[in-house]
Amino acid sequence: MNRERRFSIARILVFGLVVGIVAAAIIYANWDTSVQIVSMGINSIRYLGAPKGTIVTEVAEGAPRSSSVRKMPSEARQEATGVGQDWLSYNKTLRSDRFSPLDEITPANVGNMKILCTYDTGQYTGFNSGLLEVNGSLIFATEFDLFSIDANDCRENWRVHEDYQPAPPQGVSRGAAYLDGRLFRGTQDGRVLAYDFKTGRRLWETAIADPKKGESVPAAPIAWNGLVFIGNAGGDIKGVKGRMYALDAETGRIVWESYLVPKGPEDRERGPQGRLPLDGSSWRTPPGSPITGGATWTSYTLDPAHGLLYIPGGNPGPDFAADMREGGNLYTGSVVVLDAGTGDYKTHYKIVPKDWHDWDVSGAPVLIETAANKRLMILAPKDGHLYAFDTNDQRLLYRLPVTKIENAETEFTAGKPVHFCPGAIGGAEWNGPAYDPRNNLILTGQVQWCTTVTLQTKEQLQAVEPGKPWSGEASLNPFDVWGKQDAVFDWAGWLYAVDADNGQWRWRVKTNYPVQSGVTPTAGGVVFFGDMGGNFYALDVSDGRKLWGEKIGGAVGGGVITYRTGAAQRVAAATGLTEILWPTEITTAKVSILGLDESR
Repeated sequence: MNRERRFSIARILVFGLVVGIVAAAIIYANWDTSVQIVSMGINSIRYLGAPKGTIVTEVAEGAPRSSSVRKMPSEARQEATGVGQDWLSYNKTLRSDRFSPLDEITPANVGNMKILCTYDTGQYTGFNSGLLEVNGSLIFATEFDLFSIDANDCRENWRVHEDYQPAPPQGVSRGAAYLDGRLFRGTQDGRVLAYDFKTGRRLWETAIADPKKGESVPAAPIAWNGLVFIGNAGGDIKGVKGRMYALDAETGRIVWESYLVPKGPEDRERGPQGRLPLDGSSWRTPPGSPITGGATWTSYTLDPAHGLLYIPGGNPGPDFAADMREGGNLYTGSVVVLDAGTGDYKTHYKIVPKDWHDWDVSGAPVLIETAANKRLMILAPKDGHLYAFDTNDQRLLYRLPVTKIENAETEFTAGKPVHFCPGAIGGAEWNGPAYDPRNNLILTGQVQWCTTVTLQTKEQLQAVEPGKPWSGEASLNPFDVWGKQDAVFDWAGWLYAVDADNGQWRWRVKTNYPVQSGVTPTAGGVVFFGDMGGNFYALDVSDGRKLWGEKIGGAVGGGVITYRTGAAQRVAAATGLTEILWPTEITTAKVSILGLDESR
């Protein structure tokens, strides 16, 4: 080989090395974006051969049943006032029951349902927003935008874009709240924003979190009695502590702040402090391991009769390393009940006694009165169970497994992989249960997807810098920060219908895609939900029989609601969830409105 040729090859190799170093530097500097781009490319290939949606229904033999279908007094009041026609809060009511008294769509005619129109946001994003329907307008949010569209024909009323640098790589917003002509939402850069309902004009902004520390505000707020309730997320980030806030709906002023894990002298106070009996006695941490966790990232429930706010509390950190935080780790893995007016502690329900699986108490609990006149709090956390507590004395009445449970008690040790179910993103996440009072049924959608975790050593855990992800997973693969999930399509979903009084399931449905959407039962005897394959279903609520089902778009991971606007009942669904934790079909975020085919 002559000298010129050798020199030419050397130049090419050097050039290639320089290009590689520059490319690596660009990827490192834009790590979150790079991971998302790679994830989208991989998922595009995966979904070329994705299976069609399937559904199998099983009815329990000999399961006790309620005596008859009932007409509830509260339902009658809703019908008389017209409240039942709209969907005014994340879970319809402040009590989070998700039940609609509309009855135009029934098992007899739902087979004639079709998509009437679709609104395309044009964004590839983690679209799991709840949907509101207020006075003929549908309201929903993406990471940067808030939307108002006509609830009949999908025509855009207005769209507001917020330009900011988000804290985490997951681009999500779980939606907005409405109160007295105003809309409220959180942002990934730690603020709460208020808008005029009719025009989208910004009214105020209030910072409640610090994005430089990894804090964000993706939760869907709720609003009541002149107050907006919302908390911060980021409990998987080292040093982030969960807090809850009440803001004045008119001005954005912080009315109170309540820490959901022990507050230290170094922690900032943003407003008047709610009184909580928290100290460090349930957190014994080694040096370099700050109290971390208890953040909230879904939505909330409120008992307006007693002025009590019910808050689902997130995981402790580090997620998988229980020996880094000995004790009960209050109030993580709990439902915390506060005085809505002052933020003062009233009580708490410890749901996950010691969490080392990232099993947040995530979705908002449901407050109900059953057919037997029991006053219950119902919830479905990420641990794969459905819980019922008597709110009079806080007794646990039942704890029913509603998805696959495996190795739930196996302890994690450094270097030894453990496979467990539900996985770190299994069970139930941001959408909680629903209650059908006419059939006395609790309905809960579930994920069956397992995870393998290999724990880091104590030295590795202590070396993590504050503000960085702090799960404890030993893998360097950025897709496995929260453990290695089972293979794509080696998963399933469940919808359980459970007798609210005795906790026995009456029927259950298994789908071949996880169920993450809102679940919505109606007085017409139909329950609506979707799955992460983009399949949308209508079932007979009495026995789980499939009445209608079609693929309507990308992953249905957000709101599923029903309302009446004009002369007809409509159903709306949020589709197109695309983000790094979920291997879903790559498509833009959309909202579809469905109704009966009037030509038939």
